[in-house]
Amino acid sequence: MIENFFPSEHVDHDKGHGRIETRKILCSTALNDYIEFPYLGQVFRIERITTDLNGENLRKEIAYGITSLSTEKAKPEKVLDLVRGHWSIENSLHWVRDVTFDEDRSQVRTGSGPRIMASLRNLAISLFRRCGSLNIAESLRFCSWNPARSLELLGI
Repeated sequence: MIENFFPSEHVDHDKGHGRIETRKILCSTALNDYIEFPYLGQVFRIERITTDLNGENLRKEIAYGITSLSTEKAKPEKVLDLVRGHWSIENSLHWVRDVTFDEDRSQVRTGSGPRIMASLRNLAISLFRRCGSLNIAESLRFCSWNPARSLELLGI
């Protein structure tokens, strides 16, 4: 029944980090006439099945999504790569903010303070990455030893 709505599919297998993960993506344009969503290109369904290396501790997760990319521009394997790429960017930014800046223990909690501090942290991370830094913590230490280096990053 579900195959009628999602005729196009791709299956991907990964082994690493102590687990085996199978991802199956189904893409379709069959619902485009029924969904009122701006720039809708296709809908997709991703099924993730994860086990440990012994095939135990099965975990199954299903996610649905919408993309503006047409089936001509993005076949199922491309859509799956884009979704996975999004999470790698998301995870790398949040990991740096959580670990390097220890954001979870911040004492700034009222008004627009938390939003401003998050913006300043994002600005620092972006500046370091634009300068080719692979280790944000090391770059922070390097700039803390001589505050004039921070101004150089800003072009001042």
